[in-house]
Amino acid sequence: MGTKKILLFGYGKHGRPIAKGLKEDGYRVRVVEENFEGYEHALKDGFYAVHIDISDDDSLRELDLQEYDQVVCVMDDEHYNVFLTLSLTALFPDLYIVAISDSIHVTEKLRLAGAKRVIDMYEVSANRIYNILHRPVATELLKEFVASKEGISFMEMEIPEGSFLHGKMSDEINFAHYDVLLVGLVDFERHQGFEFVTAGHQHCLDAGDIIVCMGEVENLRIFKKLISKKEL
Repeated sequence: MGTKKILLFGYGKHGRPIAKGLKEDGYRVRVVEENFEGYEHALKDGFYAVHIDISDDDSLRELDLQEYDQVVCVMDDEHYNVFLTLSLTALFPDLYIVAISDSIHVTEKLRLAGAKRVIDMYEVSANRIYNILHRPVATELLKEFVASKEGISFMEMEIPEGSFLHGKMSDEINFAHYDVLLVGLVDFERHQGFEFVTAGHQHCLDAGDIIVCMGEVENLRIFKKLISKKEL
């Protein structure tokens, strides 16, 4: 069996790491980017890339999509992903399209648009946490807990500049007040990588640190917006 060929639309915050990961895994990746800056980044990173207007059906036809094993839509704007999926499905009904979503509503739209597989970014975050855990028993218990609670997921959040969290100790913040649970964090001052809060260390939260919280998806979204505020 030959190396699988992937056509990837989008080389932004999602597309770039995905393209690099696929390349490292041995896939042949071709990048399609509407944004010229993203197109240039793809070229600099060594990818065969093309710069086109995704709203132009003729440009999409010229890509010879049938020669690819999978087409992946990972553009930063989720509305573009829906539009692109609709266009590709109309032009190539048998195409196997994979798309990403960070919204329940967009996930449904992508499925209706014809995406064969939709990757939920919250699910990816949860899987990433499972992979970080090195204790098999704890991992299984955590999986069972999340699976048994409808709507429960994980979310990674970078503490932005000016956040009310900046300079606070991790135990000062009543996360339960916001209906979320702090699971762990990446404290860049400690240079220890990801640490679970149950490890017993106190952490001073700083802008740029990554916190991982668990809760209902809507509460996680609300809290992610709240941490951009200076005061509450």
